[in-house]
Order: sequence, then C-alpha cells, then structure tokens
Amino acid sequence: MSDRLDGWAAANRPSGRAWDISTAETQSIPVQGTTQSMPAQGTPGVPTKPAPYRRGEETVSAPTLTPTPEPEPEPTPTPTVRRRAPKEPLSRRRRIIRLAIVTVSALLLASGSAYVWADTQLNREVDLGKSPDRPPPGKGTNYLIVGSDSREGLSEQARKNLRTGSAEGRRTDSMMVLHTGSNGTTMMSLPRDSWVTIPGFLRPDTGKTFAPSQNKLNAAYSMGGPDLLVSTIERNTGLRIDHYAEIGFSGFVDVVDAVGGVRMCVDRDIKDPKSGLDLQKGCHTLDGAKALAFVRQRKQEAKGDLGRTQNQQKFLAALADKAATPGVLANPFAAFPTVRAGLDTLIVDKDMGLRNLMSLFEAMKGVTSGDGRQLNVPVANPNLRTSKGSAVQWNVTQARRLFDQLRNDQPVDIAPPTP
Repeated sequence: MSDRLDGWAAANRPSGRAWDISTAETQSIPVQGTTQSMPAQGTPGVPTKPAPYRRGEETVSAPTLTPTPEPEPEPTPTPTVRRRAPKEPLSRRRRIIRLAIVTVSALLLASGSAYVWADTQLNREVDLGKSPDRPPPGKGTNYLIVGSDSREGLSEQARKNLRTGSAEGRRTDSMMVLHTGSNGTTMMSLPRDSWVTIPGFLRPDTGKTFAPSQNKLNAAYSMGGPDLLVSTIERNTGLRIDHYAEIGFSGFVDVVDAVGGVRMCVDRDIKDPKSGLDLQKGCHTLDGAKALAFVRQRKQEAKGDLGRTQNQQKFLAALADKAATPGVLANPFAAFPTVRAGLDTLIVDKDMGLRNLMSLFEAMKGVTSGDGRQLNVPVANPNLRTSKGSAVQWNVTQARRLFDQLRNDQPVDIAPPTP
C-alpha cells in the first residue's frame, strides 16, 4: 500500500479531511433531517476512490432526495341521466288489443273465483266408500242421479204454488244411472217402484238392525238415505256407482229459472190436477214451476211411472243442453247464477268436484245430441202385485245383459222404450 501511496502525485493528493471521509467504514448522508447509514464500497483496508468534494471546502454536498408526489385522485365521473323518449300515442288497434287482453283476464279471474267458490260450497255428505260388499270397479264411469222430493228451501207459499204438499223429510222422485265410456253415454232410468232386494243395514239414528228384504226401490232411500239406496242399486245391478248427485225440488226449480227456462215439445194436451200441469200440444218454454210439474206428473201417462221416467230423461237432457252451452259456461256472470241456484239442495259424494259435475252435464248433453242412448231398465211386469202394493218387475234376463254391457263398457243393444 505504501508503494501505491508514494506513487500519487503531490498535486493530486487529497487533503486529510477528504481522505478520512473516503476511507470511513460508512458515510452519513443527511436526508430530510434524518441520517442514513450506507455501507462503504470497496475492499476493507484498501483505499477507494475519494468521494466528490469541492476544492478548498470541507463540506460534502449530499444528494437531495425529492419525495414522490402522491397521485391526485381521479375526478368522479358525472352520472349520465338518460331521459326516455316521449311515448308515442297508442294506435286504435293496439288500444283495442290491450282492452281485449284486460277484459279476458278479468273474465278468467272472475270465472276462476266463481269456480273455486262453488266447489267449496258443494254438500259432500255421501260417503260411497263405506258401503259394504261393493261390486268391483267396472270400465267407464257410473253416475247415480237422484231427484228427491225434499221441500227444504221452499216457503209455505212456494209449496202451495208448486203443489208439492207438506210432507217432511226426503224421498226419491226419480233415479237414473248415467254411464259414460268409450262407447258413448247411456242414461238408464230405474223406476222408483222397482221390486228389488234391499240389503240388511243398521239405521244410525235408532241403532236398529234390519235384515235383507223385498221392497220397492224408493223404500231404500226412505229407510236408509243415500247410503242404503246406493247399496241397493249396486247389489241388484252389479254396477259400481262412482259418483252420486241429488237435487231437491227447490234446487231444480231455481236451476231451470236460472237458465231462462227449458224448451219442451209434447205430442198431446196434458192437464194434471195433482201436479198443476196444463200444457197444450206443441212446444213450450217451461219455467221452474212448470218444469217441476212436468217431470212429476204420471197420472196422465199411459205407462204410469215408466212414462214419467221417459219425461224425466227427456227434460234433464234438454236442461243439460241449455246449461252446458259455451255461452253459459264461458261467461262467469251467466254461469254463476246457474251454479249457485242448485247448490242449496244439491248433495254429492265426497269425491265429487265441480269438474265432475261439468262432465256429468256434458254427458247428459251428449245424449240429446245423439251421442248416447236413453232407456229404462227392461221390465217384465209394470203392475206386479206385492205386499207393498203395485210394483214394477224387471225382466231379469234382459236386465242382467244390459248391466253386463254397461259394466264392461260395451255397446248397448237393448231396445229403448217406445214413446
């Protein structure tokens, strides 16, 4: 090292102060009021290049550190307000379409509300499932339609006007089995005086047990109500009843009036003092009172009760045709009074819904349009002498064949009754 020092030119030899600074282990450089210690460069013990200095001055100029300026915040963008263009006035066609949509929606809502309300008002008091020894299910659907002589809902004056009498309770006035299936619809009347076997039963109100007995069909209803009537029909026909619908005098009259009357044509003059019916030969629009008299009268019929069942079938099919028209069913304001009119005296089974009732009406309507048949159960003797009075005896062979055809949903080939 001494050789290297000796080789320096005297003129270039630094001052002692400069040498001390350049050979120090660290250099202290003031930076904004603080001192940073930086490691010395070069090999320890070996002189390094002198730090910069100004001749004649002892103060070393330290580098000045400029603080990094903080970035200025970006300006918040001004939200753009989009204004809708003014609506163009609707054309007449668009206004009509919009009005039609609103109207249809309102009608559907009203119709749906009326439908739900009517369905909740059904009197489902008949439990078909509790009947003992029921026949096995057949093909198609069997409805038992019962017209009762219940006076419930009729005032004393109404009873006098309708000539219904003052008898209390309920009795059957008409009974029909309506079968629907793949071979159309068959409406089969069961005369109320049919001589049948009534199965044994327990009367709930008295707790008394009755053994099986021979009696008229309407006696089953009088003794045990709808439950015993269904059991009696199932036992004597072998047909399983799927649904039950019963309507009384008051409901019948109200329904006919609600649809604006039913047009009927008769081929002769009919005057029945007991029912009050007075019709001349020709076509008439029957209101509720006249319609009730028409389906009840039998004294003026040559076939008695059998003739009355034919009138009942004819009228009910015409009533269904009127009540099930698209104009009535599609318009809730027209359908609501019709549906509501029969609810007061309408009794159905526990599985019956408003949809089933509509299917029943459609099937009855089909009979009128030719898609079905109307007939009585085949009869061998309309005036059978019995311990219960005159009764109707079925033709067992033909009746059994008819019941088998209905149970198997086969085409019916039994001749309908002659007018």
